[in-house]
Amino acid sequence: MERLLIRPATGADTDRIVELSLRAWAPVFASFENILGPALSRRVHPDWTTSQAAAVREAVERNATWVAEVDDGTVGGFVNVTFDDAESSGEIYMIAVDPGAQRRGIATALTDVALAEMRARGLTLAIVATGGDPGHAPARATYEKAGFTACPQVWYSRLLT
Repeated sequence: MERLLIRPATGADTDRIVELSLRAWAPVFASFENILGPALSRRVHPDWTTSQAAAVREAVERNATWVAEVDDGTVGGFVNVTFDDAESSGEIYMIAVDPGAQRRGIATALTDVALAEMRARGLTLAIVATGGDPGHAPARATYEKAGFTACPQVWYSRLLT
């Protein structure tokens, strides 16, 4: 990677953030479909692109967000963070790196910025949640590299027919 600049997101970044998040999370939803099967996957995530796009837009509007500008100044990734002063905690709520910019340390850099902001605010606990499926393996590796401790959880579902 020649250039990486992490900066606060602006309203002008929102469309790019949404677009890259959908590309980045496509393997996750493919992994879900592989695990759940097509019928259950369609029931649980009937139109994941529409719901995810809306969720990302809402998160960017409500929470602190930083973007990673790469090479030619395009947004190659983002991190969205919530802060809970009452609990002295922060949560990496969303993070994604465009597939074309992955494997270049961007997720690690974005995670580092989120953790630095939590420390700067005097928070004492950092939280992040992710899936245990193969599609989330890169995310788990990033969080483990950053020193997070995993606490496995299992989510069950079934169609009632």
